Amino acid sequence: MSDDRTTLQDLKEKMAQFVHERDWEQFHTPKNLSMSIAIEAAELMEHFQWLTVEASKTLPLDALSDIGEELADIVIYSLSLANALQLDLTDTVLAKMAKNIRKYPSEKVRGKSHKYTHYLQDRESDGTER
Repeated sequence: MSDDRTTLQDLKEKMAQFVHERDWEQFHTPKNLSMSIAIEAAELMEHFQWLTVEASKTLPLDALSDIGEELADIVIYSLSLANALQLDLTDTVLAKMAKNIRKYPSEKVRGKSHKYTHYLQDRESDGTER
């Protein structure tokens, strides 16, 4: 299986089967899964904690492997949370992207990294609506 041949539904089903075979549904509550995502995100950040920006872009293979495992844990828990909450991830991601497109219009934000509220102030000052 690879990214170009695997759907989100395939991954969600694999996770559901894995959890079910271990009788872990009782532990896979939205609270526990959201906490697990945050914990795994912190473990991912540890790999980059003291690196320079340049060093973070040129990682040795063993570091990439470890980072990949942490990223996989985040995705795994995210898939399990989507299952627990019966969220369609494709619909959810596309809706969020549409919202981000509105919040971050490319003609205003290209090459900038401000939070969206910065651009709301620009809209207010030039008379356009939110």
